[in-house]
Amino acid sequence: MNKLKAGEEIESIGELAKSLGLTTRTLRYWEEVGIIESAQRLDGATRGYTPYYVRRIKFIMKLKELGLTIKELQELYIAYGEAKHTDRMIPKLVEILDDHINKVDEKMAKLASLRKDIVDYRQRMMTKFNMQKDNG
Repeated sequence: MNKLKAGEEIESIGELAKSLGLTTRTLRYWEEVGIIESAQRLDGATRGYTPYYVRRIKFIMKLKELGLTIKELQELYIAYGEAKHTDRMIPKLVEILDDHINKVDEKMAKLASLRKDIVDYRQRMMTKFNMQKDNG
């Protein structure tokens, strides 16, 4: 999967970072914490990315946009790496996404409660202000 096919090239970290709108530091960090991999370039000096790795990095970016944490991404990477097949990764991804949905639902409930408290407080202040204005 990570082997080059005919016509494919290894993309340098700088080229990839630029094309994806990331920094090379971000890519290096993701590699350090074990959520992406790179291939050794022929010159041996710089790391590079096969089209397979680029697709995985784009997938990681989508998961980050959904709010998954580095820890969750590491768990997913481990599940994927154990079998190198989606039959292990997809159930783990669904589990992680379900947990994430529950966290978002909890935050939304707390925000709705906070909004109600703020609206109630605002109404009390307006009532108090109007009473002062009418008595003044």
